[in-house]
Parts: sequence; structure tokens; C-alpha cells
Amino acid sequence: MSRIAYLFPGQGSQTVGMGKDLFDRSPQARELFERADRILGYGLSRLSFEGPEEELRLTRNTQPALLVVSTAAGLLLGRDPVVAAGHSLGEYSALVAAGALSFEDAVLLVHKRGCYMQEAVPVGTGAMAAVLGVPGAEIERYLAGFSAGVVEIANWNGEDQVVIAGEKKAVEEALAGLKPPRSVMLPVSAPFHTRMMRPAEDRLAADLDAVAFGDPRFPVVCNVDARPVLTGAEARDALKRQVSRAVLWTKSMDVLKGLDLDACVEVGAGKVLSGLLKRTIRGWPKSPVLLNVENGESLERTRTALSGPL
Repeated sequence: MSRIAYLFPGQGSQTVGMGKDLFDRSPQARELFERADRILGYGLSRLSFEGPEEELRLTRNTQPALLVVSTAAGLLLGRDPVVAAGHSLGEYSALVAAGALSFEDAVLLVHKRGCYMQEAVPVGTGAMAAVLGVPGAEIERYLAGFSAGVVEIANWNGEDQVVIAGEKKAVEEALAGLKPPRSVMLPVSAPFHTRMMRPAEDRLAADLDAVAFGDPRFPVVCNVDARPVLTGAEARDALKRQVSRAVLWTKSMDVLKGLDLDACVEVGAGKVLSGLLKRTIRGWPKSPVLLNVENGESLERTRTALSGPL
């Protein structure tokens, strides 16, 4: 297979134990985890491997932990895709894989990003909820006339799978009004990708300006515009705007639709993005094979699939 896309997961894909098998099997993966521990000054690898889950779920820990797992998985795959995309935090992982951002800078940036996002809104006042079974356009129309508080679409994950976020009470009232077939309050305490994150966006912008960005070796489809980023300057600008704006994941996958891909590989913890894409590719002219790499077994399986015939 020659035409491959890499997809890098974001917050919500974390599990206690992630990355441990790669760490045990590969000196390269071990070195990445050890570098992250040194950069941050605490045992991120221990949190990833052993938990406790409550501590790993803290945004300031979740984000660098997921980035390290994704970076290790991508490194061990040992080949470049023709294109990549990352969901929210995963965009940083994609840019590291593409050589546009150094691993060291990315680890610190996503740790700070997590701290800033949590500090932007007092704990308990914000919320996020997945809304399933209601077309996104219908949710958008409903929220346009909603006046009970701040509620916005934070993630466009699929045609009928959208995440809304904002003030906790307002999110609950919006769900009551929408009456979706199914909804899930997400285990986060901050309304990511809404205007309530602008204080975090402003703080992170200064950090992003202080970091060197290079041109990516392959295009990275950015969340905020759902278009391929081709230069380091574009990558920095997209990351600045990403914090308080919606993740346009559905449109980002539409970019991949016309690329005649042989395979899409989810690189890192879990299979959340593969699950979303499984439904989407039914309407593509050509359906790519869906693969993932999160441990040694899936790494070998994916390596074998990518080196074999279609």
C-alpha cells in the first residue's frame, strides 16, 4: 500500500496502561517516554502505565501522555503517509510526525495547553456533551436561537455525531430542548473549543510564537479550517486559533475522501477515530482499509498490512 493517511487521536482516547507495551518492546519508545519525563519534571510514563485514572484524566497530564504514545507509535511505523490529521490535541502529534514541530517543544506546549484550558474556566462551571442521532445542521439552528447561556458546537465528529460545550447548566438545558435519541455528558470539566477558551488561547499564542516551526514533510489537515497545512507559519497560526474554535473533523475527513487512499491508520491510543471514519467511508469513491497502532500486536499487524498487496 502506498497511499496512506495517519490519524492522531485526541483527549478522550486515553486509558491507563497506554504505551506500556511499546515501551517494553522498543528502546526508541522507551527513550521518548524518558525524554518526556525529563522535560516535564515528573513521571508522565508512570501515570500512563499505572494511573491512577483520575490523575491521568487531568488535562495537563492527558495531553502530553497521548502525544508521547502517538509519537512512539508513528516512529515505530517507520514510514511517512501522504497526509495526516489529528483530532484537537492530535494535531500536535501529527505535526511532530511531519517534522514541523520538535517532540520536546510539543510535549511542553500541550502540557501548558492543558493547564491553560483547565484554568480558563472554574472547575464545575463548564461541560461538554456528545449528541448522537441529530443532524449537525439541526443542532446548529437550535443553538442559534438558544439564549439560556453559552452553548456552542465544539466538535463536528460525524453527520449525526456532534459535541456541544459551554456553561454546564446551559448545556443541560440545550440537551433537554434538543431531545436527542442519545446523549453523553463527557468526563471533562472544561468547555473545550468554545469562546470560553479565549483566555487559554491568548496565553498559548505567546508560547507558540516562542517555538520554531518548520514546513511539514507531508500535508497536515488542520482542525480549524479543515484544509491541508503546508508551511510552518500556517501550522502555528492554525494551532493558535484551534483552542477556542470548533474541531471540523467531518470536513477534515472530506479532504481525505478524494485522495484515493489505500489505508487510514489511527496512530496512538484507542480506536475512536477509526470508529468515526468507519461510517464515513461508506460514501467514498474508494474505501481505504482501516488500521491502528497502539501496542506491539497492532503495530505488527499494521506493518504487515501496509507492506502487502491491496
